[in-house]
Amino acid sequence: MSDEEVVTIHADGGCRGNPGPGGWGALLQAGDREKELWGSEPATTNNRMELTAAIRALEALKKPSTVHLHTDSQYLQKGISEWIRNWKRNGWRTASKQPVKNADLWQRLDELAARHQIKWCWVKGHAGHAGNERADALANRAMDELQRTRDCQ
Repeated sequence: MSDEEVVTIHADGGCRGNPGPGGWGALLQAGDREKELWGSEPATTNNRMELTAAIRALEALKKPSTVHLHTDSQYLQKGISEWIRNWKRNGWRTASKQPVKNADLWQRLDELAARHQIKWCWVKGHAGHAGNERADALANRAMDELQRTRDCQ
C-alpha cells in the first residue's frame, strides 16, 4: 500500500418491510475529514439499499483511492468479493442459470470498484461498531424523512 490516505467507508441500507420504503446511509472518513450521505426510495428491498449505499459512497470519491469499505451485509461483501466473477462469466446468470437479482446495481458497483483499490470488510450489524451504527442511523434518517414527506401529501 502506498502513502496515500485510506478512505474508510461505512455503508448500510435497510427497509421497513421487505420490499417496502427503504433508506441507505454512508459515512466516508479520510484523515480528519468526514462526509455523511443518505437517501431513500419509496419501494425497494434491503439488498438494493445495501448496494446503493456502497455505490453512492464510491460515486462521491473524486479520484481513484485506496478504500476500506465496511458493510454488515454479507450479500454485498460476498457478492462483490466472490460471486461477481462467476456472474460476469455466466452473462449475469447464477449457477442455476437464473438472472442475477439486482444486476443493474451489481454492474454499477463493479464499474465503480474498478476505479479504486478496495478492501471489502464485513462487520456484524447492530453490535456496537461505531461506523456501522452511524451508517445505520443515516439509513434510518433517510427512511424517516421519506415517511414525513409521504405523511404531508
